[in-house]
Amino acid sequence: MLVFLLRVLAYLPLRLLHFLGAAAGWATYLTSRRYAARMRENFAASGMCATAEQGRLLRHAVAEGGKSVLELVAIWLRPEQQVLKLMKGCHGWEHVEAAHRRGKGLIFLTPHMGCFEITSLYYAARHPITVLYRPPRLRWLQPLMEAGRRRGQVTLAPTDVSGVRALFRALRRGEAIGILPDQVPSQGEGVWADFLGRPAYTMTLAPRLARSTDAAIVFAFAERLPHGAGYELWLEPLSEDLPEDLTAAAEVINRAVESLIRKKPEQYLWSYNRYKVPKGAPSAES
Repeated sequence: MLVFLLRVLAYLPLRLLHFLGAAAGWATYLTSRRYAARMRENFAASGMCATAEQGRLLRHAVAEGGKSVLELVAIWLRPEQQVLKLMKGCHGWEHVEAAHRRGKGLIFLTPHMGCFEITSLYYAARHPITVLYRPPRLRWLQPLMEAGRRRGQVTLAPTDVSGVRALFRALRRGEAIGILPDQVPSQGEGVWADFLGRPAYTMTLAPRLARSTDAAIVFAFAERLPHGAGYELWLEPLSEDLPEDLTAAAEVINRAVESLIRKKPEQYLWSYNRYKVPKGAPSAES
């Protein structure tokens, strides 16, 4: 019954889905103290805007966070061609073409920002891409998520040794891979690096893959347009060379993510527990 309901919701106009999502975002914010406290803490500590603007932007962020959840039913459950029509423009595709000319592979870094689920589908309609993913905690959701993501020329790679090997092989073939650079890695797979003014356990996978394959790094952000008008994709290359030291390299990537967030702070997922300490990982002070 729940799956049937989700399939019905998927065909509602995107504008209505976003309206309902914004309402759900506010309902969650007003009823969950932990959720609300994390959003306020992350947003205030980020220094993303002047104190006078924090309230207004936080209100927008609450609504955008709800939209990011409910729009998933449209992205995952609508036919692929209908989903692709939601992308109204792309800026920076020349960086993709430049990477293709090099023939060294391409690493897309897509933070928890905007509609990050649609970015790989847009690219996969043109070229193959292998995307790293972490299975959801809700088991019933996994088949829907995998079916929605594994379309076009998308290959899914789990967050384990076999998945990392799949990413490496894809880059060696000169193909693209997709990674969420602000996803908290498991024990032993990251380093502590500054992110928005606080230490955050940060993955080192992207710099290690870039170093071993000479792949180009491009950041991707699918901006959510107002009034359910769709999305626009923004592509930006990494503007700094990655240092050999993995901690320094993680800091470079975090700075690039911060720069992207500053362009549209209300569309970042401030409710994400970015500063958690994975079980067994060293503390930031050690």
